[in-house]
Amino acid sequence: MSEDISPEIAQRIKLLEDKFKNSGQDMLSYLDGLLYDTYTTYWDYIRLDTLLSLQVPSTEFPDEMIFIGYHQITELYFKLIIHEQKQIIESEHLTGAFFQEKALRINRYFNVLISSFEVMIKGMDRDQFLKFRMSLLPASGFQSAQFRMIEFYSTDVLNLTHPSVRSRFRESDKNITQTDLYENIYWKKGGIDMDTGEKTLTLKQFEKRYTPRFLRIAKEVENTNLNKCYLSLSKEEQTDALKDALRTLDQNTNINWKLMHTGAAHRYLRKEGDVVKATGSTNWKEFLPPSFQKISFFPTLWTDIEHEEWGKQWVNHVLNTK
Repeated sequence: MSEDISPEIAQRIKLLEDKFKNSGQDMLSYLDGLLYDTYTTYWDYIRLDTLLSLQVPSTEFPDEMIFIGYHQITELYFKLIIHEQKQIIESEHLTGAFFQEKALRINRYFNVLISSFEVMIKGMDRDQFLKFRMSLLPASGFQSAQFRMIEFYSTDVLNLTHPSVRSRFRESDKNITQTDLYENIYWKKGGIDMDTGEKTLTLKQFEKRYTPRFLRIAKEVENTNLNKCYLSLSKEEQTDALKDALRTLDQNTNINWKLMHTGAAHRYLRKEGDVVKATGSTNWKEFLPPSFQKISFFPTLWTDIEHEEWGKQWVNHVLNTK
């Protein structure tokens, strides 16, 4: 019988035998498992039935299916981005080449999201959207925890504080804690009710659910976030190609992706000069436009003029804001 086994298969069997012997496992039991196991199918491997069961609209408006599906796709891409970020952060011997490859992957994911956002901007009926969105209250895309995690994994919390306090924190001699910085993070401004000036229920729910996790992540990567990883590299490892990849990542995340949302809000939430409230009463005009926030993950890679003009041209010309 052994004569019928090819040398390649015999070699693999010998390697498997050595592997299981060294680990104290019984190779015959594992071979029995392979013998009795069924073939893997595409639909089982990606859990297709479960995946397709997760789109559950709250109303009967057909375009709500588009809204749900696209947001779920977005969160899956966010998961892939975080997967790449963690590989950089957890690398014991980080090189510029490895960093660059992961940054390029992240940029590909963002490019897909940015280029596909017309599904949201042009792919839904406005009247349907303005009706089915009322069934979502107080939920809001503002509550995407994974996007916030991407921000924390990318840079120092100081770089995520609102610009009105950022310079003061940078110049302060006091021992500023991560909690102090977190309380002044830029996106919290978007969770303030436009009429009352109080925190919206949307923000309160978000803080209650995720603040402990956000602070834990911020503390864990205080010295190993992507910005710190880049600054820790030698000058030789900080190649022009890596710098270009990180600048593109900054633009994709903090300008282009947010401008897509600004464009969607502009299409659906503005009518005849009036502003319609976003779900959860989030203040989208103060929160989304990049020129108002000037968030950069890698501030040393940009000039003062570039920071000053951060996303400004698009906002000025499309939204006519100054």
